[in-house]
Amino acid sequence: MPPLPHNIVDMSQARRAWSGVELVVTGYDCDGEGTSILPHRDHPRLSVVLEEHGGACEPRLHPDRPCPVEHVPRHMYFAPAGMDIWGHTKHARRVVDAVLVFDLDVLSERLKIKLDPGKAEAPRLRFSNDRIWHLTKLLSEAVHNPDPSMHLYGDGIITAVSSQLFAPPHITPFKTGGLAPWQLRRVTEYMEANFPYRIELETLAAQVNLSQAHFSRAFKTSTGLAPYQWQLAARIRRAQAMLVNSDSSLADVAQATGFADTVHFGRTFRNLVGAPPGVWRSDSKR
Repeated sequence: MPPLPHNIVDMSQARRAWSGVELVVTGYDCDGEGTSILPHRDHPRLSVVLEEHGGACEPRLHPDRPCPVEHVPRHMYFAPAGMDIWGHTKHARRVVDAVLVFDLDVLSERLKIKLDPGKAEAPRLRFSNDRIWHLTKLLSEAVHNPDPSMHLYGDGIITAVSSQLFAPPHITPFKTGGLAPWQLRRVTEYMEANFPYRIELETLAAQVNLSQAHFSRAFKTSTGLAPYQWQLAARIRRAQAMLVNSDSSLADVAQATGFADTVHFGRTFRNLVGAPPGVWRSDSKR
């Protein structure tokens, strides 16, 4: 990362990678006005402003020239590989942005789609897209989540964002139906066999020879759940069986079902079942 401009008084950063995309979430604490060249110029990247407090920030094509596009709420920019972009802030106290850095070769292979060169090579400054913004916000909130289901969760979001950005409409005709019975059986058996470890969306889609985008839509049509939700629900069902049929401690059950600790396990269990695991165990054994 290049040196920070004088008006940045503090910075925090978190990173995580999914399916040919690295997510970099950066929080800036600012004081005054400043301009600096932004990182990741060697790759195509989408920068999404998640927070602006006290003033606006803007992407620039030249450090001394204002952005030619007027400010819009929840703005973002896309820059192709090799293009310099500068960031400018004035009077902003706090800015948080999430940058998706793309490896287009890996992304195209994993998504099983041909990317539109026009979309991948054309810069876009200060545009808005509510769907992409909300998906990127969800992804940024998962950056530190160690749960194995978060890998499928992130893969699904990356697939949706990348399709919005790069896929020509005429080459993404998704069928409206769900998976065939044999397809659903194969992928659910695979998830059960690999319980509770991390599973990639690419791997599941490959089991039935579908693109990730097509598979995600068909799986949800068939089950009513996204793949990561199905995996998480299966882990909770396994936990319920352990709670009822064994004397394992909550810590042991959490570890056996892939949760980072008992706090994470308890919170997830309560959200899905409606009661904490200890209370649910006591009620179930009465």
